[in-house]
Amino acid sequence: MKIAILETGAPPGDLAGRFGDYPEMFRRLLLEDGDQTETFDVAAGRLPADPSAFDACLVTGSSAGVYDPLPWIAPLKAFLNAASGRTSLVGVCFGHQVMAEAFGGRVIQSPKGWGVGLHRYTASGEGWLSGLDTLAVAASHQDQVVEVPGGARVVAGSDFTPLGALYYPDRRAISIQLHPEFTPDYARALVEARRGSRYTDEQADAALASHQGANDRLEVGRRLRRFIEAGGA
Repeated sequence: MKIAILETGAPPGDLAGRFGDYPEMFRRLLLEDGDQTETFDVAAGRLPADPSAFDACLVTGSSAGVYDPLPWIAPLKAFLNAASGRTSLVGVCFGHQVMAEAFGGRVIQSPKGWGVGLHRYTASGEGWLSGLDTLAVAASHQDQVVEVPGGARVVAGSDFTPLGALYYPDRRAISIQLHPEFTPDYARALVEARRGSRYTDEQADAALASHQGANDRLEVGRRLRRFIEAGGA
């Protein structure tokens, strides 16, 4: 299996040195012996020349918003449309949002504020999350998909994030707002790194307490891999 990782952001401060960057987190989550990845720095203007050369293109999380006036976001959206149907597409957090925007949906900075901590979604029972009733995975976002693109199916969500996971059967694409690549240790370190800046002490304390619970990150990672192995079916 060969995966193109479209890197759209990086851990803050010294966290990459302690836990690895986002491509490394996804390699640990998804790869088995013999698999390969190639990382593309999207902000530097790098995107795969031929999406079909990869079994999947995976878009990482980012501190950017899809609505920000950054020069690399429009080319990324154009790439996703061009790659649709030619390879499997996977979006996580920002990747979930930019994929929705590229395919005709809408993303906003949510008036609900930050979603942080271990969030539990209810699964619809179809698509790439079929067979799961619920899933609990780390969240770290304030933007949300609020309009579903045509042809997409909502396969999981919560009261806080109703459109939390999507499946695009005609595009060989899936996405999720949560972060299965985050280990509990990294998720806790990220909360502490943002305490007092993005999160209040009350938010940070509640998020840290939530991460004491069991999570389903590895199961979601298995589902992502299974989707890629099946050719986006």
